Amino acid sequence: MSTGDDVRAAVSARRDLGPEYEDAVVESFIDKMSAEIDRRVDERVARLPSAKQVARQSSRSDGMRLALAIVSLVMGTAATIVLLALDASTGGLIWIWGGLAMVNWAFASGMGERKS
Repeated sequence: MSTGDDVRAAVSARRDLGPEYEDAVVESFIDKMSAEIDRRVDERVARLPSAKQVARQSSRSDGMRLALAIVSLVMGTAATIVLLALDASTGGLIWIWGGLAMVNWAFASGMGERKS
């Protein structure tokens, strides 16, 4: 039965039973509406991811960010040492660190899109 049907039924029952049963009719209607609201809320809550799932996804993405940052720093530092040892130009350093920055930026941008 829809909400509109419930309202019509309550009004009709009140009319048929008279004003002395008004409190009982209203109370019955409120109980039905409360049960319907509870049912709808339960359905919506059941569709939401659990707190455990959200925490697991969050810790995974945090771990991935940390790992990428560490790998980027290690590779960038190693490449810098090699280029300085070879007396290479600073242009190579700009390309290496710029590339690492772009990879990190792309990863962070992709993670933000996946979360929403």
